[in-house]
Amino acid sequence: MGLISFLKEKFSKKKDEKVENYTEGMSKSRQNFSNKLNSLTKKYKKVNQEYFEELEEILIESDVGVKLTLRVIDEVLEESKKNKIYDVEEINEILIDHIFKDYMDKGEQLTDVRFVNNGPTVLLVVGVNGVGKTTTIAKLAKRYIDKGKSVLLVASDTFRAGASEQLQIWANRLNCDIVTGPYNSDPSSVAYDGLTKAKKENIDLVIIDVAGRLQNKTNLMDELSKLRRVIAKVIPEAPHETFLIIDATTGQNGVVQAKAFAEVTELTGVVITKMDGTSKGGIILAIRDELGVPVRFIGLGEKMDDLKEFDLESYIYGLCVEK
Repeated sequence: MGLISFLKEKFSKKKDEKVENYTEGMSKSRQNFSNKLNSLTKKYKKVNQEYFEELEEILIESDVGVKLTLRVIDEVLEESKKNKIYDVEEINEILIDHIFKDYMDKGEQLTDVRFVNNGPTVLLVVGVNGVGKTTTIAKLAKRYIDKGKSVLLVASDTFRAGASEQLQIWANRLNCDIVTGPYNSDPSSVAYDGLTKAKKENIDLVIIDVAGRLQNKTNLMDELSKLRRVIAKVIPEAPHETFLIIDATTGQNGVVQAKAFAEVTELTGVVITKMDGTSKGGIILAIRDELGVPVRFIGLGEKMDDLKEFDLESYIYGLCVEK
């Protein structure tokens, strides 16, 4: 039994709220990917070279990424020849199996923030302007506040006008403490003040908003290197997590951003925002392939509770199963 058949059987037995969130939030991506795949199935009774060429085009147009697409297509083609499989629906099942396996083979499947046993857990959040970084930080804060954790926000994105003020508004709404600094002040100084406060008050989670100025990667690297040194002086072995925020609607530009950030700082996870706003949901697969870093959370709507832990099975189901 292929993965898609397995998931259909698994999720049809009972209503699963998590799966419902994915199927609703990924409706645009599913219409683009699943409908095209089904049209291809109706067009070809048996697979041939033209079928694989069109399949390749569908994957690339869904932002799966050229490198991953070519590799998976080659694998599926080889398997079909080896096992003399020419049925289109069976080939489509094999395709999804290979996509799933490729994601799993890239390493650990972490989602939730990994909390340390002693002292504050420090989470750096990076990303360019406009990807939903501030809102995502607020959603992460709410998630852990709701779980009974004490959370402190640190506004170290001091170079973007209004960044601290926006984060302050969210802190007020969440009744969450925050440390800020003047516009254009040293981000590391703000982080130092925040972490000193967190240690003193025994805070569970410190979320640090970091500038993401990719126009000059040298400056960004210097800023992040200095920030990490300062953090480690206050809390050894911190930061414990570094999340990159990527806007799903930016498509392959989001993959370019991810690769650029990975060059200047060690990333432990990716958060994909605005998945409900894109018809090209394959970006998750492309980023995983390029970086090898797990997607930790996915934004499936605008509500505060619409930031969900990433679940690969629900994602594949939401992307591939026609509703």
